[in-house]
Amino acid sequence: MNDNPRALKLADRIKVIVATMLDNRVKDPRLGFVTITDVRVSGDLQHATLFYTVFGTDEEREETGAALVSATGMLRREVGRQTGVRLTPTLEFIADAVPENARVIEDLLTEARGRDAELDQAKAGATYAGEADPYRKPREEEPEDGSVPSDDDLGREQA
Repeated sequence: MNDNPRALKLADRIKVIVATMLDNRVKDPRLGFVTITDVRVSGDLQHATLFYTVFGTDEEREETGAALVSATGMLRREVGRQTGVRLTPTLEFIADAVPENARVIEDLLTEARGRDAELDQAKAGATYAGEADPYRKPREEEPEDGSVPSDDDLGREQA
């Protein structure tokens, strides 16, 4: 989507007009519970892509798509009349995939939570395979009587 302020304003206006028309004026029985989620207008204001979602089964989604295609002419005429732009943009309806993608992401998150819970259960009774602190530490040899070792004690020969 471009950052043209006029295109953004027109997209918002088209969204309101089409949603109102679908709610009040379009009487197609195939039209289900449809929501216009987003509208994107090209930079030259010649083409508008409308994204929609439909609540229902796959068959209801297909029927709603067919109803929107058949009502495109009436919707475009009303958009041209209410916006007052010189050239009315063409309208293209595309089913929005956001709800399906959100459902897939939710399923993946649920699966990840389940795996995390399994890991926490397995981790609860686990012990270290070796020592608790596997890192080597330098040896400090001190005589048991607390005296400082001499060179002979360390294995060095005197010359």
